[in-house]
Amino acid sequence: MKVGILTGGGDCPGLNAVIRGIVRKGEKVYGDTLLGFADGWRGVIDNEFSTLDVNRMRGTLPRGGTIIGTSRINPYMFSDGVEKVKRTVEENGLDAIIAIGGEGTLSCSAELFREGIPVVGVPKTIDNDIGITERTFGFDTAVHIATEAIDRLHTTAESHNRIMVVEVMGRHVGHIATWAGMAGGATMTLIPEYPFDIEEVCASLRRRHEKGRYASIVVVAEGAKPKEGTLSIKPDEYDEYGHIRLGGIGNLVAREIEGRTGYETRVTILGHVQRGGAPTAHDRVLSTRFGVEAIDTVHDKGFGQMVALQSNQIIRVKLADAVAELKYVSPQLWETAQEFFA
Repeated sequence: MKVGILTGGGDCPGLNAVIRGIVRKGEKVYGDTLLGFADGWRGVIDNEFSTLDVNRMRGTLPRGGTIIGTSRINPYMFSDGVEKVKRTVEENGLDAIIAIGGEGTLSCSAELFREGIPVVGVPKTIDNDIGITERTFGFDTAVHIATEAIDRLHTTAESHNRIMVVEVMGRHVGHIATWAGMAGGATMTLIPEYPFDIEEVCASLRRRHEKGRYASIVVVAEGAKPKEGTLSIKPDEYDEYGHIRLGGIGNLVAREIEGRTGYETRVTILGHVQRGGAPTAHDRVLSTRFGVEAIDTVHDKGFGQMVALQSNQIIRVKLADAVAELKYVSPQLWETAQEFFA
């Protein structure tokens, strides 16, 4: 078979490991020809690709990013985008396209499947917000990086009796913040699912610091928002793809904490460092399993499906079901996290 591969959306640790898994089994077991399309769906629209083989993938397992490039462009941004995708599939004799991406990429893939494009999806996002699958690759790496940063900030905070605010990624969900906050022993965590009252945050920190010389770590997901009427924030701004421009909530929270408590407060915004660099061992293994299952799904003609993790088994689910709704932090996990708040 002739199979196209693309990586869409933001870069993520483990992308190359997925591609490697697809290519290795596709070439060695099935005798497939694998094409890597440049910069996500943009490469399919423009018919720009390179050949991928086992030799090309050597040394890529621990490598971050994606060797074929990525972008947030999708065919529905152009009046003739879908027709160009169909033309690329036909001209190159493609039997399938494996789309590796997050909510945006997979939602687009589900639509294209309905348009007759043979697509198989692989869930990728450090936010871990894709429905049905228990875990997405890249999440473990992001949590590990955030936890290590929190560990390091504890010592400097303790040395100066400071409050440290750590802003982590998490546009609509707080999985990274919740996990890293628990693993790093944060004093408090603020996530999008549960709007916060800044005065309640400050009151908790005051009680903690009044007991003696303490250091406090407040982890804030970039999409966290205050309860309505408790704190003024700037109006939402959107990028060219319709996504809210986030980042900066950590600065606002830190400024309010210092102003209301009088305790010296500093901010660390981890930003893109969370999704850069080498993937953890867990993400390398999960990515490899996803890649192998994806090429198996192609050969079973399981188009319109996405590979997923359930009970430590790799399964297949409908793409449409996978993107029907986001996966939020569960009330049970959040309740456990709150047990350790100040």
